[in-house]
Amino acid sequence: MVLPEFILVFCTAPAGEAGELAKALVDARLAACVNVTSVRSCFRWEGTVKSEPEQLLVIKTQHRLLDPLIARIRELHSYDLPEVIAIPIVGGYAPYLDWVREETA
Repeated sequence: MVLPEFILVFCTAPAGEAGELAKALVDARLAACVNVTSVRSCFRWEGTVKSEPEQLLVIKTQHRLLDPLIARIRELHSYDLPEVIAIPIVGGYAPYLDWVREETA
């Protein structure tokens, strides 16, 4: 199986820590860019359905950085079980993808 060079990683976090988490990932060159947006998440946790305001981080990075990215998120994140989901980027504007490559070198 051929792995994609680039991925999007989704991670939700409390509003109070999402911005700092995004900055830490970019500072460490684990991400070229992180979009942070407000969302409401509905989920089952410990047998109870909950609906909570959160912030969604949309992280643009290289697939080769996924493991260290997850490790850094786990270090910094306040949740016991942070959401970290990666999806492949199968195409895009080449100059932008070049920039992602350069910023995560």
